[in-house]
Amino acid sequence: MQSSCMLTTFDNPFNPFEQFTSWLLFDVEKGYNSCAYLARIARTSDQLSEEENDLEVERAIDEIIKYDFRNIYKKVKQQVTSA
Repeated sequence: MQSSCMLTTFDNPFNPFEQFTSWLLFDVEKGYNSCAYLARIARTSDQLSEEENDLEVERAIDEIIKYDFRNIYKKVKQQVTSA
């Protein structure tokens, strides 16, 4: 079983896996723009496999958290089943 991870903030009450629209609206309203921030840090590519891109996204999330001087970000994980 594989896991998927997403970047969120400690104050966001919504689950980005299950309630993405509500999660995104909260995130943007607070001015975090986490998706755009993650997109700037993650070096994903169409040349990479889905697994490689997933690993790069997780690496970028870890980097964002490492340098998060405001201590607002966290990584959430969810198990995903392969088809």
